[in-house]
This record gives sequence, structure tokens and C-alpha cells, in this order.
Amino acid sequence: MSGSRPSGPAADAQALRVEFLDFLVGERRAAALTVSTYGADLAEFLGFVTRHIGAEPTGADLAALSLADFRAWLAKAASDGVGNATRAKKLSAVRSFFRWLRQRHGMINEAPGLLRTPKSRRPLPRALTAPDAAAVVDSLGDDAASPALAARDTALMALLYGAGLRIHEALGLNIGDLPPEGAPLSVRGKGGRQRIVPLLPVLRREIASWLRHHPAPTPDAPLFLGARGARLNPGVVQRRLRDFRRLNGLPEHATPHALRHSFATHLLANGADLRAIQELLGHASLSTTQRYTAVDADRLMAVWQAAHPRAKT
Repeated sequence: MSGSRPSGPAADAQALRVEFLDFLVGERRAAALTVSTYGADLAEFLGFVTRHIGAEPTGADLAALSLADFRAWLAKAASDGVGNATRAKKLSAVRSFFRWLRQRHGMINEAPGLLRTPKSRRPLPRALTAPDAAAVVDSLGDDAASPALAARDTALMALLYGAGLRIHEALGLNIGDLPPEGAPLSVRGKGGRQRIVPLLPVLRREIASWLRHHPAPTPDAPLFLGARGARLNPGVVQRRLRDFRRLNGLPEHATPHALRHSFATHLLANGADLRAIQELLGHASLSTTQRYTAVDADRLMAVWQAAHPRAKT
């Protein structure tokens, strides 16, 4: 019909972009924020293609883009200061667009799928200061509804900070998992990996104090119980700690997992061997544990800047 818009390879790339966004809204029921983000990312990509080939691209031009063209787009974004995580997000939008072009219009370009996704750097562990970690352990139970819950909370926080357990590892323990006096605790961590961690006397005392309140201390009973007698839920612990940190002016990263980070960071700061910390945390790779050395380096630099005479010159 005269006056109808070209479709498929002859269509204007911007028109294809609009059609794709309509598809996301109408058929995929994508969230408004997703559609907006994809729209902006694709507009930026098509702007690059326009400058790259010197003309407004058509569907055929998109199908003809080479792997080198896509790499040039990512390289330009990197040179503009766009971080790895953002470039990975933009690449995901472009890949989705090209999958849709293939399925809806038969335009095939394998290049987006051959690109290596930019790797985002994992954030460094955020530990608490030693006084803040001690405040969590010593004071979280102060406003508990009963002495039993206060003893439970203190024992749990002591175990997270004093043994470096993940929250699900601690809450997964049964009473029968507790070792005899002088023996280490055996913990099953990620991937089913087993590790052993020492239970310091102070941890044993806090756990023993809680067990005196435990309503049914049989070997197969959960070590930590909720108010209704079932195994304690991680969400309850996270909410308790969230309320505590806000009432007491602790940082927002004061979470159960931050106590595990604090365990490792404070051991390293006091001279513990990195390989030993790896074993205590249950990390499969030493490179994961090595992230704590960056945290300690930052701490040492802060000390130097605050105290060394040359730091102020």
C-alpha cells in the first residue's frame, strides 16, 4: 500500500527500536523502568552506529555490523568513563534487541552474542570497626522481649563475629552439631564444602547461656529458635539488626554478613595468615579471601594520612 512504512531490513533502525519497545510493553509486560532503560541504551547505541557508518542506519545496516563494530562501541563507552557494570547492562539491552530482530524480522547478526560481557569488579567487603562489632554482640539483646531471646541474640551474634559463619550456616546448626569441649565446630558451607572453625571459650559461654533457655535442647533440635519454636528465620535476624543499628547510630552496612567480614578483616589486621583466614571462611579460592587485603590496605592508608607528619605536607 502506498505511503506504508518500510519493514524488516529496509526499515529505519529508529523505527525498529520503537517497535521493539512496544513489544516489551505489549507482549513482554516489561516494567516501565526496564522499557525506559532499554530505550535509552538503544538510542545511545544507534547514535553511535550513525556516527560510525556516517548515515542513519537501516535494519540491513544493523544486520551487517561486524564484531569489530560492536567492540568499537564498547570501547568508546569505556573511553567515556562508562564502568564495566553499566557497559554490561547496555550490552544486554542490545543483545535483546538483536534477538528480537532475528525472531520478528529474520535479521540475523551473531556478533552481539560473541562479545565478551564486561566483568564488573566485586565490591570490597565492608567490615565494622571493632567497637561497632562488639556493640552488636554485646548489646543487640538488650531490648529483646525476654531474657531467653536476649541470650539467643547474643549467642548468635557472637557466633557470626567470633567464628565467621554465614547467617544461613549458623541458623542451619542443630544442637547435636556442637562439638565437645576443646573440639572445633564442623560447618557445611557453600557448595557443600565442609570446614572446621574453633569455638573460643567466650563463644561457648554465650551458647551455653542460651541453651539454658532453650525449650527442647535435644540433639536434633535447631540450635537457634524463633519466638514460635521453629528454626529461626534469617529475615527476623536481619530486621532485628536493622532496627538496632538505626537506634544506635551504626552504619547501614551493619548486617549479619558484615560480622563475617569483620571477623576476617580484624584477624588480618592483627597478623593472621591469609591462607588460614581462607580456611576459616570456607572460601574455595584464595583470590576471594585476598579482597580483604585491599580493605586492610585502605585502613593502613587512613592511619598513615591521619598520623604521619609527611601526610600533611
